[in-house]
Amino acid sequence: MSQLNHSRKVVSHVIQLAAAPGAVFPLLCPVREYEWIEGWQCEMIHSASGVAEAGAVFRTSFPQDGPPDVWVISRYEPPRVIEFVRVNSWRAIHYAIDLESEEGGRSRWRWTQTLTGLGAEGDAWVAAVDASDFAQKIDVLGAKLAHFLATGTMLRDNRSSPATDER
Repeated sequence: MSQLNHSRKVVSHVIQLAAAPGAVFPLLCPVREYEWIEGWQCEMIHSASGVAEAGAVFRTSFPQDGPPDVWVISRYEPPRVIEFVRVNSWRAIHYAIDLESEEGGRSRWRWTQTLTGLGAEGDAWVAAVDASDFAQKIDVLGAKLAHFLATGTMLRDNRSSPATDER
């Protein structure tokens, strides 16, 4: 009999952006991320509109994150909530991104990941996820997004390593 409950971990981080949710939300899209995330790559599988929407499906392949992933947008409520389910043969990840309006045209962005191992490799991968590393990745995404919102240009990495999925 297989193991009933594999490893699970929840990590969350909050940042503030100097832009209203209506400006931020459209950029939380696998197609629009090409505009502001250096090295982002995906293959759209299905989207009636061609961009993010409930039920849209896309695929990514970032070797540092394990096998290729299939993503499904499971909740889409502009301009405040978008959720994704990301699955590969190792693990499943549920992403919840919530945007709240703040005074002065600002927004508060809460990013939560629930990671679940699907076997021994996935359990090890989940166990290695560190909340402070996650927070740092979200801070990097926030800086990239803030730069794009302020300038309309992509913030380039100064790293010499290959492009990575910052998510």
